[in-house]
Amino acid sequence: MATEKTFTVAGTATNSDGTVKVRFANDLVARIKILNKNNCTNINLVELPKAMTKMEALQHLQTLGITAGDAGFAVANKLAEKAKVAKKGEVKIKATKVASASKTPVTQAATA
Repeated sequence: MATEKTFTVAGTATNSDGTVKVRFANDLVARIKILNKNNCTNINLVELPKAMTKMEALQHLQTLGITAGDAGFAVANKLAEKAKVAKKGEVKIKATKVASASKTPVTQAATA
């Protein structure tokens, strides 16, 4: 079973076409340089307290208060998307009561 990738930086940035996206990285400075090179604006990246999965990072961003405006909408949508994917991996098991067909105990006869 593969382990889920972790990140140390997460946040939002606005693309040159005006769409806001959630971003994940492991190097804050390098990620900001790439976003600037691609003409992104409103770059709001934070270092996470520890290495986190995307789901954990999104939850952390919400606890930091990134819940308003387009950035909050992008975080909430990505969190809902990740929660849906995580839920697909769950397996639900339903147990049903099985009635015994016989009331007499079954014994094994000795064969010689």
